Parts: sequence; structure tokens; C-alpha cells
Amino acid sequence: MSNNISKQEEERYEELQLIALDFARNGNTRELEKMLKHGMSVNLCTSKYDSLIMLSSYKGHLETTKMLIEKGADINKLNARGQTPLDGVCFKGDLRIAKLLVENGANTDGNSIMLAAIFGNKDIVSYLKEKRLHKKSLRIFGVSVEFISSFMFFMKSIFRIKNPIGKRAT
Repeated sequence: MSNNISKQEEERYEELQLIALDFARNGNTRELEKMLKHGMSVNLCTSKYDSLIMLSSYKGHLETTKMLIEKGADINKLNARGQTPLDGVCFKGDLRIAKLLVENGANTDGNSIMLAAIFGNKDIVSYLKEKRLHKKSLRIFGVSVEFISSFMFFMKSIFRIKNPIGKRAT
């Protein structure tokens, strides 16, 4: 019996991996769970090292993120930019998922609170500060993360922008 797989089998496996990544991105929890049950890695990543849990949490899929945590996903896996799933959530601003990640062991020693502040996600800043889990300074160039997050929140509301550092929303 040969252990070699055919080119066709290899291509099919690559297709299945892309499907699993899309299931995470789109919050298709049931189908993704089936794939994991049948051997797909819970820590599968894109070419940029965005893991299943990074994709599901970033896109706001609470149930998918919960399932991945239950299946043992590496909650602190870094992507190619050195970001964790919590960093992504702090950028996007989903407090529910930020809480879920923190309550399940997400590393808060990194830049998460700074990202939440810079992108005006003041509820996440308050939550992380209240948890007292961060070890970095809570100041950026001497300005408190609370002030920065409140200011950026205000700017987002005035200009109706999703990304205060990017273009104006249309």
C-alpha cells in the first residue's frame, strides 16, 4: 500500500481547507464543526496565518468562536502581522467576543487595549482596564487610553466612519 497521495487528492484537500476557512469567516458553525470532527485541524490558517478562530472572531461570529474554543483552538495564535484574535476583535469593536476570548485565556499583555483605544472602542477599553489584565502602559504619548478611545468614538460618530484612520464612509 502506497502512502503517496495523488495530485487530485492533494487539490481536493486544499479545496476542503479553503471551504473550512470560509465557514469560519461566514459563521457556518455546524458545517465547520463537521469538518473538525472528521480531521480538519482546529488551528488551520490562511497563507497569512489567520487562524479559524481569528477569522470567526474578527467577523463577529460568536457561536463559531465559542465552538472553536471548545474544540481547542489556539486562542493566542499570531498571524503574519503579529496579531492575536483579541487584537482583531479590539480593532473591530465586538465586546461580546472580546469578553469570550479574555474569559478563555486570551493574552492581554499585547496591544489589544491600545488597538481598542485607537479605533474608538471605548467599551472594550473599559472592560480590559476593569479586568486589570494588561501589563503595558495605559497611555499613548502620555494620553490615557480612555481619552483616546472616547475621542476616536466621537470622531467616528461625527464622520460616520468605520475606520477612523481610513476614508470617510459612503
